[in-house]
Amino acid sequence: MPKLNVAIVGAGIGGLAAAACLRRVGIDVTIYEQARQFARVGAGIQQSPNSVRVLRAIGLEPRLRELAFQPAAALNRQSDTGELLWERAMGPTQEEKYGAPYLVMHRADLHATLASAVPDEIVQRGRKLAGLSQHGGTVRLDFTDGGHAEADAVIGADGVHSVVRETLFGAERPEFTGRVAYRTVFPSALLNGVPVDDQAKWWGPDRHIVMYYVNPRRSELYFVTSTPEPDFTLESWSTTGDMAALRHAYRDFHPTVRAVLDAAPSAHKWALVVRDPLPNWTQGNVALLGDACHPMTPYMAQGAGTSVEDAAILSRCLDGVDRDGVAEALLRYEATRKPRTSTIQTLSRANDMNRFKAATETVYGYDAWTAPLT
Repeated sequence: MPKLNVAIVGAGIGGLAAAACLRRVGIDVTIYEQARQFARVGAGIQQSPNSVRVLRAIGLEPRLRELAFQPAAALNRQSDTGELLWERAMGPTQEEKYGAPYLVMHRADLHATLASAVPDEIVQRGRKLAGLSQHGGTVRLDFTDGGHAEADAVIGADGVHSVVRETLFGAERPEFTGRVAYRTVFPSALLNGVPVDDQAKWWGPDRHIVMYYVNPRRSELYFVTSTPEPDFTLESWSTTGDMAALRHAYRDFHPTVRAVLDAAPSAHKWALVVRDPLPNWTQGNVALLGDACHPMTPYMAQGAGTSVEDAAILSRCLDGVDRDGVAEALLRYEATRKPRTSTIQTLSRANDMNRFKAATETVYGYDAWTAPLT
């Protein structure tokens, strides 16, 4: 049987994970990425056991353990007093319970590690998608440079502003929350010895800040906030934030938080929006993956993790399928994944500590390699 030829639009975390998982089952893959090169954006990322299980199967766990930081615990603190509200074990206890570690790291390190699992020659950079069309069992991709390509299936892993999604289902209207996220990674030496928890979320009445180290040396610290700012609506990771305004917004927080914000030289900001779960992810031989179909607020740290899960389930659904079975396999992928991602998407939106506690087992205990396919 001829190998399936799958085109993936987007070389982010979800797209690269999908490519690695599909190649693992013998499927030919080409990735089309609009960027010409990748920047080391100042952001941290968390990979919980449900995601690490997938990364383990494609051979990336040893490298990620070298690069990532493994906090002993994730602490939830009261914003002003520092009172401990909830402590979640994150070290050997967590790994023994779920069979995989909990890793926090620089987002660029995770991206580079995933890229190392995919041959560079299958990634075509500078290819921005203009549109799609389906003819029988073939999908045609048209690019803004005038070129085109064909594939047996197309996976839209092109993020929250997905061109593939808009081509299939039209433009969406996300709901702005009235909140913004400030985020940055900066040298922890700038703290001048101020002690900081390995990982902590500081809960205020109407805002919060999460901070953690992103490498085993503790040489870089990351923070991300959820801050009321109803007049800012730009959903872009490249916009620079006003540090004076940020520090003022957290002036009533604990001295540790204020010290971190005082030490940070700069931060980017983006508007936090919410989106309802999509009714459909697939149309014929085209399907969506990751943020293209289930974008999440960052409050549960499951955006990338669920994208990586998608990749594993997608590969299982397409494994051994011929060209005539692609559409049915993609529907199976959607039916398997949508209930879980819709639940996590809605739960993350709530940003409720007690609901997060109750969902821990369900989220971290999931194994995309053994979960039943619908």
